[in-house]
Amino acid sequence: MTTQTVSAPRAGRRSIRERWNNLSRPVQWAILVPLVVLIYFLPVLNPPLIATTGTDFPNAMFDVARYALVAIGLNVVVGQAGLLDLGYVGFFAVGAYVAALFTSPNSSLHHLPYLWTLPLAMVITMIFGIVLGTPTLRLRGDYLAIVTLGFGEIIRLVADNVGPLRGQSGFQGVGTSAAGVPFFANATQWYWLTITIIIAVLLLVGNLERSRVGRAWVSIREDEDVAEIMGVPVFKFKIWAFVIGAAIGGLSGALYAGKLGFVNNQSFDVITSMLFLAAVVLGGAGNKVGVLLGAIVVAYLPLRFVQLADYNYLIFGIALIILMIFRPQGLLGARQRLLARGRQAYHRLLGRGEQISGDSALAADTQGGRR
Repeated sequence: MTTQTVSAPRAGRRSIRERWNNLSRPVQWAILVPLVVLIYFLPVLNPPLIATTGTDFPNAMFDVARYALVAIGLNVVVGQAGLLDLGYVGFFAVGAYVAALFTSPNSSLHHLPYLWTLPLAMVITMIFGIVLGTPTLRLRGDYLAIVTLGFGEIIRLVADNVGPLRGQSGFQGVGTSAAGVPFFANATQWYWLTITIIIAVLLLVGNLERSRVGRAWVSIREDEDVAEIMGVPVFKFKIWAFVIGAAIGGLSGALYAGKLGFVNNQSFDVITSMLFLAAVVLGGAGNKVGVLLGAIVVAYLPLRFVQLADYNYLIFGIALIILMIFRPQGLLGARQRLLARGRQAYHRLLGRGEQISGDSALAADTQGGRR
């Protein structure tokens, strides 16, 4: 029998995440508050090291924030619940068109204040999520991915062919008041609004992850059949994930439409949906900080290095291939909290390294295969 001893990690080799978790709550807030203030003032400071060339820096920061909000919503679906959604841009488009239909002078619908359209966009995209998810979430893997991809294309084609949605002509003056005054005067204010919404959404999603809902999502992601056998209402929690992700996608679409002031069907193609998914996969599906990092990479780098803009899809493709080979969990993968805590309890109980037997592991795999 071959036995290998895994010693407890030394204090000097602890990861940044472990060191962060070991800090007291006041110390964590003392670090986070100045960091958040710095993030808020980035468009005003315009640091030369990260300033964009060829693109206004506040506009670039808004694009990064928009991608970050989209990545948080898609992470609920893909990272938390393990549902492969290739048509997330459809929810993004629904939210944008809701804002356009109720704020643009080109629309025949009753004009609403722009801020009212944000919760309205979330509600309507939640309804779309229920309508799409109810018949399709019993599918898995590639089949679900194909259905969601079709949904994203259907939304774009409907916008192109249904007269009131104005096709390529689109809606102008989105986000303006009845008198034609824009909601915000510059991109910096839009950035501040988006960052504030991101913080609120992160708090909400973080609480969900630590709740019974989050534990159900993780169990579904790891093994749907086992979760169902253990009594988890799989379909119900998959619908929850789909609806919450749809609401965040619709919210980000409404913000995008209001800031841009113009909406047509050309902004919601398959490539955009793939970039949304690339941000989640690149950063680390299931990790909120990871998907934020992935969104920064996907949205900021093409604006920072405009000379490489023609090759950004090639570069992202190569980066994803390399990442899948050497780090399939992403830059910051989801933490396996239960396994980590189990090992910590083992170390504290026995005061020594965990004994891992190659023969016993092989026997366990054989027994599992026979079952």
